[in-house]
Amino acid sequence: MTVTTRFAPSPTGYIHVGNLRTALFNHLIAKKAGGQFILRLDDTDPERSKQEYADAIQHDLEWLGLTWERLERQSDRLDRYAAAADELREKGRFYEAWETPTELDLKRKKQLNMGLPPVYDRAAVKLSDGERTALRAERGDGVWRFLLDQERIEWEDGILGPLSIDAGSVSDPVLIRADGQVLYTLASVVDDVDMGITHVVRGSDHVTNTATQIQIMAALGHGHPAFAHHSLLTGPQGEALSKRLGALSLRDLRAAGVEPMALLSLMARIGSSQPVVLASSIDELADGFDLSQFGSAPTKFDEDDLFPLTARVLHERPYEAMTEEIAALGVPEAIAPDFWEVARANITTKAELPDWWALFRDGGVALVEDEDREFVAEAFGLLPEPPYDGDTWSTWTNAVKEATGRKGKALFMPLRKAVTGRERGPEMADVMRLLQKKPTL
Repeated sequence: MTVTTRFAPSPTGYIHVGNLRTALFNHLIAKKAGGQFILRLDDTDPERSKQEYADAIQHDLEWLGLTWERLERQSDRLDRYAAAADELREKGRFYEAWETPTELDLKRKKQLNMGLPPVYDRAAVKLSDGERTALRAERGDGVWRFLLDQERIEWEDGILGPLSIDAGSVSDPVLIRADGQVLYTLASVVDDVDMGITHVVRGSDHVTNTATQIQIMAALGHGHPAFAHHSLLTGPQGEALSKRLGALSLRDLRAAGVEPMALLSLMARIGSSQPVVLASSIDELADGFDLSQFGSAPTKFDEDDLFPLTARVLHERPYEAMTEEIAALGVPEAIAPDFWEVARANITTKAELPDWWALFRDGGVALVEDEDREFVAEAFGLLPEPPYDGDTWSTWTNAVKEATGRKGKALFMPLRKAVTGRERGPEMADVMRLLQKKPTL
């Protein structure tokens, strides 16, 4: 049997780090097994689903290298959901209900006051044909609910271990709204069955959905895939992340300069017993991926952790992978390899490259203390015009030392700050050989 997984986002917004965790886990399971990864757009809500979000989802996944073997759209499969609904009706597992939100709320409050679980009381099941006809005439079409077998639903979860949900503590789920829109619970079941999904990994907030979907699959005559529910992300102090997820979209992280392998390496390991290790490829991530290493505790995510990893990605990147981007800066081809060699060890993101090239091309804005101004002016007078080479810094500072008597930090630090406008950075021998102009005050 071919291992087949899926990522099924709704194109109603941009992918954030929480979505990515689900996509990545499913992708790595398929990758490791040599199986198939399906991208499925859950776009049955015509009002909220937008093509711009569908395009953005695909763009984000492609940026990360999470490619898919098949692209499916639920909006193309409405006939399959209708057929499944008819089958459930024929089997007596689907019934229409007409309660208003206000009526349902009153029922829940009454049950809570009586110490009962606030689940739907199945009043619609007991209606006569005449009562149904009258309600339909009065209120129009109702919602369609799945009639759960009120027994325990059990499965072995790939992360949480043995799970058991009492179906009697769960309301019969609404699968079709009164306006005819098919909801996630039914559409996902039909798709997973039709597409041969063997493994489903998703957030722990879906555990109850999983229980009801297992029964729906059984009612349609099918077994269920292997389910696993990963923990939800929190902020670094354990605070809820839900309100900040919009600011943690993949497009925003990309704009902030985060490198794909930095993001994937972190997301593939946080929440597990394995240390975060920067991987060189998705294949390497897949080889080391093990669902059993993940726990149920909420997983702390700090976006600041992405930037040291991003810096490491860039530090290890060869010049050959950067030729176009460096050429776009206007760096002469003759010095472009040397520029990258020096710059990559001193950047956190690629967004810092233009500043480094501006420094080498035009010189830095001199940072000079008042008490060092005369010293720096004298030192600059001893510096010849470029081009400079790897020996220029040593030759120049020796000459300045002889002329001024300064040495050690009192010699080198004022000159570094005057040439680069920075207190830290590359070796000054490397800076000098890349300078295109003589520095001035």
